[in-house]
Amino acid sequence: ASLNSARRKSRDARRVADVKQIQLALELSFDTSNAYPATTASLATGGFIPVVPCDPLSVAPCTIPYQYAALLSGTTCTSYHLGATLEEGNNPALRHDSDAAAVKICSGSGADFAGTDPVYDVKP
Repeated sequence: ASLNSARRKSRDARRVADVKQIQLALELSFDTSNAYPATTASLATGGFIPVVPCDPLSVAPCTIPYQYAALLSGTTCTSYHLGATLEEGNNPALRHDSDAAAVKICSGSGADFAGTDPVYDVKP
């Protein structure tokens, strides 16, 4: 039981690190085009990140991508909602995430999601 708990915590730590890595790539993309991309796939093709990470339980090709929605403000994608579902509901990272509610999404983006725990979610 202790080993399984350690594995869950390890996967959750990776999820939080992956979300932060994607968030950095999103900011680099925004600096270039003054808008966030509709999907995270364009981060790799645009050279902002070598490979867009997937959930640690995912198998190749990525079967469990992280949740992402480009958000609309006016006529451009000037915000986003990015998140990962954690296995441990008492993870300390959950105390400092955004817990954002769904809003209007950009054309071509996936549907937004509710960021309630145990979803670790961030916005710019």
